[in-house]
Amino acid sequence: MFETPIINERLREIAPGFRAVSIHVDASSAGQVSLDPSVLVQACDLAIAGGPDWADAHLASWADTYIRFGAKPNRTPCSAQALRRRVVKDGGLPSINPVVDLYNAISLKYAIPVGGENYDAYVGRPFLTIADGTETFETMTNGVAANDPPVPGEVIWRDDVGVTCRRWNWRQGTRTRLEAASGRMWFILEALETMPGDALTEASGEMAVVLERLMPGCKILTTPVGLA
Repeated sequence: MFETPIINERLREIAPGFRAVSIHVDASSAGQVSLDPSVLVQACDLAIAGGPDWADAHLASWADTYIRFGAKPNRTPCSAQALRRRVVKDGGLPSINPVVDLYNAISLKYAIPVGGENYDAYVGRPFLTIADGTETFETMTNGVAANDPPVPGEVIWRDDVGVTCRRWNWRQGTRTRLEAASGRMWFILEALETMPGDALTEASGEMAVVLERLMPGCKILTTPVGLA
């Protein structure tokens, strides 16, 4: 059974136009096929060319939002901006695995942060909230497991155990990292007001359709979330 993510109402002051789509996937009994390599290549080419039309405005909105909760977007940008910069610099992205390649492609094609998590590693439900600084964040430092807690006031995704993603969608923790296309997975596509509403719908719809193709027989639950 999947739990709908909770969004803390305090985020209204930081990102009043925030909205998202949550996609839960149960692939416990599903098959697996490969992703057409052109999906990622074409998304990289679009990003290098400067698309989509709303990319600059949307990523600028994320930078402004990061500043509002005390982050420095030039140093720790949102995931969509970081991915885009890497693609523009390197001319593309290496393949990792079909699911990661897919959500990277959607992020690039729609200039939107997309997170992918191992839902079986969650304790309780995901919620987007503001850190008090006492939370744990499991990560790796110089190849060694470490705790790198958030600073007070930082926007975080977390569960009942600790932080799963720091600075909203900047860095994913190791505990819930998605490493295999099996079991239960959770994806979140996060938009601000400068991304057209129909583009968010199109992005989440495309992702759900391709996920079904990648994992025949999987069960998918798509749910809009945000600040009402």
